[in-house]
Amino acid sequence: MRRKRVMAVASAGGHWVQLRRLALALEGTDVFYVGVSDECAADLSADDAWYTVPNVTRRNAGNLLRLVPRLLSIVIRERPNVVLTTGAAPGLVAIAIARTLLGSKTIWIDSIANCERMSTSGRFARHFATVWLTQWPHLSKESGRPSFWGAVL
Repeated sequence: MRRKRVMAVASAGGHWVQLRRLALALEGTDVFYVGVSDECAADLSADDAWYTVPNVTRRNAGNLLRLVPRLLSIVIRERPNVVLTTGAAPGLVAIAIARTLLGSKTIWIDSIANCERMSTSGRFARHFATVWLTQWPHLSKESGRPSFWGAVL
């Protein structure tokens, strides 16, 4: 039986730290990583597949024009069964592309830093996330969108 192909994608900083904390949960899968800086890849093993993509923030929204084709090519090449992200914009774009093109299962875990409300990217992610999670129990809804399954940190 073929192992699940997992695309694990996050922006730098806390998003990346939280994604890496999930590494044990990815054991037994065929995982590849996507991040916005080669510095993020420093804690990966030499065997881990790695892709760098442009970062997109409110201050450099023009990078979206470079991010979309890059993620599109990665998704088409790697064909992930699952996309897991802790945010932000690159993760949102990745789950949108993979869910729309391939029907991939997608998991959005909103950053633990967003304790008062879901992040901007997280609010958009609800449209593409198969599983939409918050790390704060008081932000979860009875409908299960978003759900609280615990905190990464």
